[in-house]
Amino acid sequence: MSGRRSALVVTTAMAVALAWASTALSEPLDRTVLPIAPTARAQIGRTPADSTPAPWGPVRAPGGAPNILLVMMDDVGFGATSTFGGPTPTPNLDRLAAQGLRYNNFHTTAICSPTRASLLTGRNPHAVGTGHLVDMSTGYPGYDGHFPRSATTVARVLEENGYSTAFFGKHHNVPAFEQSAAGPFDDWPTHLGFDYFYGFVGGDADQWQPRLFRGVNLVDDGVETSADPLDKRLTDDAIRWLHNQNAAQPDKPFFIYMAPGSTHAPHQAPPEWIARFRGQFDQGWDRLREETLARQKALGVVPRDAKLTPRPAEIPAWDSLSPEMKRVSAHAMEVYAAQLAYEDAQLGRMLDELQRMGELDNTLVVFIVGDNGASAEAGPRPTTNEIGAMSNRIRETDSQFVAGLGEMGGPRSYGNYPVGWAHAMDTPFPWFKQIASHLGGIRNGMLMSWPAKIPQDRRIRTGFAHVNDIMPTLLDAAGVPAPAKVDGVEQQRIDGVSLAPTFKDPAADNHPIQYFEIAGTRAIYDRGWLAGATPRRMPWDERPAAPGEATWELYNLRKDFSQSKNLAKAEPGRLAQMIALWDGEARRNNVYPIDERPNTVRGAGLAGGRPNAGRTRFTYWGSDVSVSTIAAPSFAGRSFSVEASIQAPDGASGVLMAIGSWFGGWGFYLDKGRPTAVEAFSQLPGDTFKVAAGEALKPGPAKVRFDFVSDGGVYAGGEMSITVDGRQLVRGRIPKTIAMPAGLGETLDIGRDTGAPVSADYGRANFDGSISRIDVELGPPPRGIAPQH
Repeated sequence: MSGRRSALVVTTAMAVALAWASTALSEPLDRTVLPIAPTARAQIGRTPADSTPAPWGPVRAPGGAPNILLVMMDDVGFGATSTFGGPTPTPNLDRLAAQGLRYNNFHTTAICSPTRASLLTGRNPHAVGTGHLVDMSTGYPGYDGHFPRSATTVARVLEENGYSTAFFGKHHNVPAFEQSAAGPFDDWPTHLGFDYFYGFVGGDADQWQPRLFRGVNLVDDGVETSADPLDKRLTDDAIRWLHNQNAAQPDKPFFIYMAPGSTHAPHQAPPEWIARFRGQFDQGWDRLREETLARQKALGVVPRDAKLTPRPAEIPAWDSLSPEMKRVSAHAMEVYAAQLAYEDAQLGRMLDELQRMGELDNTLVVFIVGDNGASAEAGPRPTTNEIGAMSNRIRETDSQFVAGLGEMGGPRSYGNYPVGWAHAMDTPFPWFKQIASHLGGIRNGMLMSWPAKIPQDRRIRTGFAHVNDIMPTLLDAAGVPAPAKVDGVEQQRIDGVSLAPTFKDPAADNHPIQYFEIAGTRAIYDRGWLAGATPRRMPWDERPAAPGEATWELYNLRKDFSQSKNLAKAEPGRLAQMIALWDGEARRNNVYPIDERPNTVRGAGLAGGRPNAGRTRFTYWGSDVSVSTIAAPSFAGRSFSVEASIQAPDGASGVLMAIGSWFGGWGFYLDKGRPTAVEAFSQLPGDTFKVAAGEALKPGPAKVRFDFVSDGGVYAGGEMSITVDGRQLVRGRIPKTIAMPAGLGETLDIGRDTGAPVSADYGRANFDGSISRIDVELGPPPRGIAPQH
């Protein structure tokens, strides 16, 4: 038979088979049990002539199912974007609002991991083990940091119902002790229903030098450089994925989830974008709140009678700042605005590409403008080193801030603005991120657009909505039921309700009751009323709250949009009923025990969950090893040794081992053959300490050993000595030491230094010899500190 004849026969056979599959799969499918079972079984005879095959072929999405683009930004307050009256121009969000719907009564959970868990599962956060940051897991049912198999994600449901699924950006739902190559990977995106993942796991990422994953594998960018911020890289990859998905099967709907991580710290943006906002925030945060409320009323996103809630005593008045700190603080806000505007531009690129491809008309776009209120975690003063400030006690002086103005927003700054701006970004509401009792922490703007099905309607959607409503809404739009059973596991209740009725009715309000709780801050919503406990500790304060019971407040939000008038004394009976209602919801959703401890105290319990808890010896076999810091040895407040068995060429240079970054880390390397140890306490001038040998190694094999003897105490210094083949070359002082490597997502690297380097002296220079092994040995932990390894 000729090749042409053979091809014709094969093609005909395939056509017949596909026609059979199409006919069989067009019969009603039971989509309530996943994976979806075929509608008929094969009948087996002795030959094909007396046998009937089972239908085969992929499950197809219901007819008319839309593409879905779900976007969630990070730490963007209600009053930040121009779309909701804020000071930062967001023309692409404005574009979505003009062609779709704008929601001004949408709620999150007040912090990121719980919001993201609710978003993906449609359940209340404590009901899916995510009552707080997954990094702060405490082992109680509501706080174990794991998605239960009884709460399948929206991605898995859509994937099993014929969608291509992809995730780009931040996934802060993997416990820190599972962020290593050893797994387990149950809570990673590609195990939660996403065919593809490109992004980062953890709370934030450096926009300039991020450590990213593709699937569950670190992107090996140790020597790769890019002039583009992370937001652009994520959008580039999303468009590339979309092109490939469309090329393979253009009639298959897609679900893209984009979670860029902007504008969480670090606030970083291209310098030309920062320059656009020069001088625009010199009036300060107090005046900006007034300007924002006026714009909000003009837009109609808040009622005309909405009141501006007062600035709490914990936030300094703008006029109380020195001229130098006014200048620094205004510039910090310029950087934030630039990052927000830049991310809006990336959304515009995505929308433009969907339009160019003819896909936008039948794409449901859901854009959630923040996973909680704006971040107050820096406190009354800004920071240029987020983790250093939280963990390594970095305290910058006014003169250091002024000297570093030109670095803010760039690769040498990992910044966050002062709390006054966070309060302004949450206009007109009280408080901010981490405060689940007040609207500044839990209310965010939200937009929906679906040109083929949702008509342009500029009326504001005013009904109460919650992030757990998104999964039911997406399934409703796709024509897919929530499954009763997945992989044999009965599914727990879905707490959210579909927002589809709001597509036509601006006043639709189908979510009557919702509880809130984050780190002891708590509230209950009941048909227009909100009762909440007065905050007892600020997000930046690592001291425990004072002993005693919380005081509760009461608000009628239907008459008091901004939560400005406390009615607790006027209506004690109603308040008591609502507190009892909160208690019932708390018991139903695994909220107890209430834990008001600071994150540093809660996190101390993680030691037992670390993959190498109690371990004091580590061996790394060769170069190109990267280990998450949670699985790496911790040098905090203790003596240690690092011994590298190497083969060195003449004048060998490059990194032997590094952990962390120039924001906080340790590096061990050769500089033209000279062994060198460096510790970056921070990126600030004078905070990098180096001990270097005065002579170079001879070519050939060598054992290079670095011994650090701690003075005792987490931040105390110590003495570093360097020996080669047992002969000491140098001894020197390291005056102060870090408690934690800085730069979230940074790793321990062998033979290179990925992400932001510890030292600018070597950059990312790979070792130009060979490494046989590196051995690390830890001394006892400092007194009073539980051993981390």
